[in-house]
Amino acid sequence: MTVVAANAGWSALIRKGQTLSIVDLEGNQAVDFLAYSAADTAERYSAQDTVTAQGNIFLTTGSVLLSNERNPLMTVVEDTCGRHDTIAGACGKESNTLRYGHHTRPQHACVENFLSEGAKWGLGKRDLVSNVNWYMNVPVEEDGTLGIVDGISSPGLKVVLRAAMDVIVLVSNCPQINNPCNGFNPTPVRLEVA
Repeated sequence: MTVVAANAGWSALIRKGQTLSIVDLEGNQAVDFLAYSAADTAERYSAQDTVTAQGNIFLTTGSVLLSNERNPLMTVVEDTCGRHDTIAGACGKESNTLRYGHHTRPQHACVENFLSEGAKWGLGKRDLVSNVNWYMNVPVEEDGTLGIVDGISSPGLKVVLRAAMDVIVLVSNCPQINNPCNGFNPTPVRLEVA
């Protein structure tokens, strides 16, 4: 069991059949997430294939995270929150500057956590793809507009994933403070591999 501090990254090898639990300790904390086949990291999470296969942009119990080869990487086997984002992507210095102004450029962001954790596994910026945002509330309006609004998570809610193959997972405990995805106050999360 590991507590990942607010704003920090984490990564691990999750063996086929093992589970990864992600617990939102204080509520309303977005957790950015990527997964790669440990056998060949060119095979990695594909938001497009996952959304197309399940016919829904939100993830919850029963959702299968598919790779760009359309192979199952992980399955959501338990979800006490009920809805997670697949389309809003990760925050980065560049996107923060574009969205919120040049004064935000020095702020730490998820892309930096992904790069730091990915380097431990030989992954670089070209390996970053669209990610999952556990606990992040991104409704899509009738006109197609995306919103990043207050979260629907609360303290102690969790999501549990079972690995369908050996996978490397990268986690960024989102440092974003310019929109309400973390309630403007990032907090720790607990991760457990079993």
